[in-house]
Amino acid sequence: MRLRLLVALAISLCFSLIATAAPRNIVLFVTDDQGRDAGCYGNPVIKTPHLDALAAAGTRFENAYCTTASCSPSRSVILTGLYNHANGQYGLEHAYHHFRSFENLKSLPVLLAAAGYRTARIGKFHVGPESVYRFEEKLPGNPRSPVEMAEQCRDVIEASDRPFFLFYCTSDPHRGGQANDLPHRPDGFGNKPRGQSYPGVEPVHYDPADVIVPPFLPDTPTCRAEIAQYYESISRGDAGLGRLIEILKQAGKFDDTLIIYISDNGMPFPGAKTGVYEAGLRLPCVVRNPLAQKRGVVSQALVSWVDIAPTILDFAGVEPPRRRPGTRQNWSPGARLHGRSLLPILEQESPGGWDEIYASHTFHEVTMYYPMRVVRSGRHKLIWNVAHPLPFPFASDLWNSATWQDAYPQGEDFRWGQRTIKSLINRPQFELYDLERDPDEVHNLAGDPQHRELLAELQQKLRDFQRRTGDPWELKWERE
Repeated sequence: MRLRLLVALAISLCFSLIATAAPRNIVLFVTDDQGRDAGCYGNPVIKTPHLDALAAAGTRFENAYCTTASCSPSRSVILTGLYNHANGQYGLEHAYHHFRSFENLKSLPVLLAAAGYRTARIGKFHVGPESVYRFEEKLPGNPRSPVEMAEQCRDVIEASDRPFFLFYCTSDPHRGGQANDLPHRPDGFGNKPRGQSYPGVEPVHYDPADVIVPPFLPDTPTCRAEIAQYYESISRGDAGLGRLIEILKQAGKFDDTLIIYISDNGMPFPGAKTGVYEAGLRLPCVVRNPLAQKRGVVSQALVSWVDIAPTILDFAGVEPPRRRPGTRQNWSPGARLHGRSLLPILEQESPGGWDEIYASHTFHEVTMYYPMRVVRSGRHKLIWNVAHPLPFPFASDLWNSATWQDAYPQGEDFRWGQRTIKSLINRPQFELYDLERDPDEVHNLAGDPQHRELLAELQQKLRDFQRRTGDPWELKWERE
């Protein structure tokens, strides 16, 4: 009798502890086409006070990479933890592009919902099919109006019946929007004319003379004007982040919530988005774990967007999917995630074993077949342009940009940053760079006899990666 009473008391205590334990809420904040343009990443011009504050309260990763600089494929990796060559989202999801992930995947929102989470999304989605990436709630909101978006999330945040996973995605600073501050040019970044604003947003305007032109772009008046518009769009998104954090604090949920801030790919200019140079792949990543003790950590670890889903599942206490060792069908229902959790290294500046990342790009638009595979190992980076005999294809939004349309008619020898237009379009089979000595990826070492052994070593790493992750394009090593 006494034993039964003790067992009953123990069970009651366990349920009491579970009931009173703080929920582990999750916010995944994804911007659209934002490079490393933020105050906390060293840009002294742009105003991003809320992201800067989040970095001071968490961990800022210096070497964070998307796996493909294209919207839909990148988001599919974020939500599955699988490279897009393995999850099937080879290119854009919308309209006639019509790329879709394999239907037997178990994505992050589905796994979290099965574990009892309330899952909700707002803003840009851009992956498919819906059944694979199913969220319980689709919240309404203009993805160009981030403060309004944050207000639409208030009910999900304030409800206390179960923990939540909120996938908050702006359309800023992607191209496409209203006109016009540039004379005779559309404002392609969703900014309203001066004197107007989105609800709750105090616009931050930038003088083109003050912006920082990155080394991969031409320093022209038109380029500066577009960068000023791009900055304004980023600052608007930052206002949405600030309101979202304010709502979390008002609801008493800030100290129970993991917040991850990333971008899907680099800034929307040729040489960045849709490519695999650093400007397209190396992105902002700020993580605030409410359970961490150290704040304001700057991590040198090489991390990747395949690590996002494992991190979130780890925080939620959800077991990731597994697969049988040695199988190529990484897209099967039991697929093991390709990344690993960042939680154990959030308080370390230089953790061991985090010195290698990979990238895999195949399509953007359906007309843009140009597969590229990348390994960065330590200071060196190898790019394999699988379809190198073809000219590099341009996304429609990049081709139509004012900066490109001003430059392209000036001929193939026009300097596009530190490259010519000709070299931007016509690329060699292999590109090998020493990022420590050559951070702008200008001096290709692939043909240098002194680097023959390094080239062979990285080529083998790349092929092993393809085999390990079930990349169908591995056969191109022998067939082409």
